[in-house]
Amino acid sequence: MPKTVDGTWVSYSGTAKIDLAIVLVAAAAGVMYAGTRLRRPVRLPRPGETAIGIIVLAWLLTITAFLICAHQYVRAMRQHHLLHALPSDPIAPVTGACVLAIFVAILIVARSHGWRVRLVSAAVSAIAAPMVFEFPFDLIVMARTYPPIPPDPALYRVLFFAPLFLVEFATLSFLTFAPMARLTKATFVSFALMLAVFAAWALSGFAYPATPGPFAFNVLSKILAFTTALTLFLPMRSRARTGPPAAEPEPAASQPGPARGLSPSARLSCRVR
Repeated sequence: MPKTVDGTWVSYSGTAKIDLAIVLVAAAAGVMYAGTRLRRPVRLPRPGETAIGIIVLAWLLTITAFLICAHQYVRAMRQHHLLHALPSDPIAPVTGACVLAIFVAILIVARSHGWRVRLVSAAVSAIAAPMVFEFPFDLIVMARTYPPIPPDPALYRVLFFAPLFLVEFATLSFLTFAPMARLTKATFVSFALMLAVFAAWALSGFAYPATPGPFAFNVLSKILAFTTALTLFLPMRSRARTGPPAAEPEPAASQPGPARGLSPSARLSCRVR
């Protein structure tokens, strides 16, 4: 496998990058089609107090498991003298700016709700939005992390990524805590666009964002991931009235009187009476 290593994973090349792009385009098309089939916004299920406690506890346990496994991963790298200076992370400031932006944005768009709903929605979105990007991203780079750790690189990758995926799932489940959160067509469209950017990134090798091209793909896809999370909290537009207009009363002059519509002889009879 040709290696192009600028950071922590090996870029795709040859037919591998074409295959990855095809899979991502197919996934984007499937998500877009699912969005067109959505007739109306769908609210996320609201867990009860017991379920919320279980979700939070599971989240804490998965984070603990990930930290333990990550420590073993780093320890193995040190034992095999593979841990050198870590590469720079040029995308971290972008992620931080997006987290702050979505937190403030939801505080603004939710101003018609109480302060508790606004605060919970803003906090949940800021925590969960990065995972919209990280889950498909980790699936793409998981098998190409660099450097490989002997004697079994695949085992160490599972050791690192398995608890990481659990953390991502547990974090995304926090979205059910927000009463405002609901799936809309805009949610599917934004996520499909993010996958389409991933596909374009794959055609260039899905390389580490150390050069302008991969950096631009990374930034654009991350912005779309945060946009996907934001669409879950946008207020619904008020629906236009679709019923027939109320009938207006006719003017008094145009309304038929007691004798209107009668024949001349009947009118004469009424007058005589």
